[in-house]
Amino acid sequence: MTKAIILYHSFSGNTKETAELIRENLLDSYGIESDLFDMFHIINPPDLEEYDAIFFGTFTWDQGATPDEVKEFVADLGYKPEPVFVFGTGDTQFGGDDLFCLAAEKLARFYNSPLPPLKIEQSPRGRQEAAVSEWVTKVVKEMIN
Repeated sequence: MTKAIILYHSFSGNTKETAELIRENLLDSYGIESDLFDMFHIINPPDLEEYDAIFFGTFTWDQGATPDEVKEFVADLGYKPEPVFVFGTGDTQFGGDDLFCLAAEKLARFYNSPLPPLKIEQSPRGRQEAAVSEWVTKVVKEMIN
């Protein structure tokens, strides 16, 4: 049975909401169960070798920066698991397109993600729900190949 883990860090709740929507899509559309963890509250990182797919979610902070909590979690892992799929939330109002979800782009590059990161403007509600579903479909296809 395929199993995924979704690790995220959220400040305003938007990244958490996106993580929950990804989890819902994985289960409802593909029958893939997933564990959901906030990186900020994990004391000992889980064994990522138990999962067929690893999701990292982050918001972008302060002129395109990755939050320190996400950097610390990645450092605590001490290795690069595979495959990693990245999603991020951001706000084009503060920094425009150049900085929008830049933390997610950095994580995707760091982990050599097989897909570009999912980028959500603030909350995944409304028309962005379809973007989440489409991205999850691409992830599942990548997992199967």
